[in-house]
Amino acid sequence: MGQEYQVIYEEEIGEIERILNRLVKNSHAKCALLVDKDGHLITRLGFTQSLDTTALAALLAGSFASTKEIARLVGEPEFSVLFHQGKKDHIHVCLAGERSILAVIFDDRTTLGLVRLYAKEISEELATVLASATKKKRDKGTQMDSDFSASLESKLDDIFSEGEPKPTKPSNLNG
Repeated sequence: MGQEYQVIYEEEIGEIERILNRLVKNSHAKCALLVDKDGHLITRLGFTQSLDTTALAALLAGSFASTKEIARLVGEPEFSVLFHQGKKDHIHVCLAGERSILAVIFDDRTTLGLVRLYAKEISEELATVLASATKKKRDKGTQMDSDFSASLESKLDDIFSEGEPKPTKPSNLNG
């Protein structure tokens, strides 16, 4: 079975960024990143200038993948939330939909409880937006398949009818 890719259109990115902005503002976090499970950065918001967000996205996805295997070993289907505590910065990581990971980086200006509260709420909103993007992709794919089939059928008709005489209109012999 082939790999399913996540396609997100510009209007969804705008909606995702509005949602992440609310998360950063309400939780007093430094920044938030949305990453797909393959390690690609979808978008980021907040103070990310000093971060290598590409490397961070890949490492977050790898961390989540290894934690999924740990969960399996202890009899859990998946751990949906991870927390890393540092001396000054901390990272809260959770699932947002089936194929995305939300990471919130924060410091001691806020609390883990506040970040968890908003991250849970926001991850559910993001899951809805991402599911909508997946449905839109499927719908567009179905329309493109239909358009392609109609175009192909027309071209095949043209090709295979080249050698045959074209139907002509009956001529009016009486006048």
